[in-house]
Amino acid sequence: MTIPKRIASALINSLKGGVVPRTGLPYITVGRQTEIDALLHDVGIIADGGGSMRFIVGKFGSGKSFLLQTIRSHVMDRNFVVVDADLSPERRLSGNKGQGLATYRELIRNMSTKSHPEGGALSLILDRWISAVQGEVLADSGVPADSPEFQQLVEKRISQIVMQLNDLVHGFDFARLLTMYYTATVSDDEMLRAKVIRWFRGEYSTKTEAKNDLGVNIIISDENWYEYIKIFAIFLKKAGYSGMLVLIDELVNIYKIPNSITRQNNYEKILTIYNDILQDKAHYFGVIMCGTPQCIEDTRRGVYSYEALRSRLAEGRYARAGLRDSFAPVIKLEPLTNEEMLVLTEKLTAVHAVLFGYQPRLTQEDRIAFIQAEFSQVGAQTHVTPRDIIRHFIELLDVLYQNPQVSPAELISAGDFASGDSAGAEDDDEEFAEFTI
Repeated sequence: MTIPKRIASALINSLKGGVVPRTGLPYITVGRQTEIDALLHDVGIIADGGGSMRFIVGKFGSGKSFLLQTIRSHVMDRNFVVVDADLSPERRLSGNKGQGLATYRELIRNMSTKSHPEGGALSLILDRWISAVQGEVLADSGVPADSPEFQQLVEKRISQIVMQLNDLVHGFDFARLLTMYYTATVSDDEMLRAKVIRWFRGEYSTKTEAKNDLGVNIIISDENWYEYIKIFAIFLKKAGYSGMLVLIDELVNIYKIPNSITRQNNYEKILTIYNDILQDKAHYFGVIMCGTPQCIEDTRRGVYSYEALRSRLAEGRYARAGLRDSFAPVIKLEPLTNEEMLVLTEKLTAVHAVLFGYQPRLTQEDRIAFIQAEFSQVGAQTHVTPRDIIRHFIELLDVLYQNPQVSPAELISAGDFASGDSAGAEDDDEEFAEFTI
């Protein structure tokens, strides 16, 4: 495997800590092809001017966040802008104490492109847009870039672009701020540029402050943040990108809200987004939300407790085990197969060897024995997740590397999990028989 040590280090350290890495995922991605294909089909619809909304459902550690980050990498390669946020007690979809605005701020802070995948790409996007407009005017007109006429032509082109945003809800102020940013750029007014960026990030807390600094009578708030996300999607298309994808993880934090009215308000926001997309009121815009089965399907506190959402999202009568509908709004993650787990351990072994510069000692038989041992635990079929197995396997690699006198087979057989249910171990032996050498 050829992989930079920096990326190998990020992968190993993140995975051992139970965190999904934001870089290097293609080196270790295994399985989930059906889910990825379905989500990339949605991406094509978004690029054509449509919208899409999906829910990814799986238990803790099943790979929801991993799938989100994989899709993130795919769509950035397709010239999309991606914004993502994890919900928390301080970040919700709706709230009257700044929780909705906090989610918006996190989304904008994590705004990413292929050339700026680590987030914080807002300023870069705006600057590239202005440069692109200037380049188009220069190519179309042939007027020298240092002439007053060129400046007028660029201003006219900017006006034509932002005028198309005026018909959108809150589009007039958004367009006005874009024009202001352009004016500040050509006049080298860094103070004004910073104020405009601050407004786009939702960092003005009062209308009076925004009025004094920028002359606008509105700020981004808990009530209107979603409308500005939709405007951003339209603008990004006009700025040369394919569209915007919004990734929201940890829906369980809405499920955990103790106040039923507050929970319902958040579910109502989800319904608003869902209806907008299905009714073609959101363009070049996609949303993927992730949650556990309980936080989605619990009819007392979960998403399905909101009847309007349950009736739209609940599984139909024909999809069942073995007959999945990958185009349904809710995608339920199936466990990785034993063969896929074997391939994953092979890739992790290669990454670990590159990081520490050694020749791997683990054979395929050793890796099969490791997976069999993991699944021999009592209750492993329902409680052991890919996250658990990955963390245990990296620990195994670390110990073997630091203790070369220990044989892999000896270490695997000595693990605490080796004393699990023997009947379960026999079942797993049968499952692995088809590829055991």
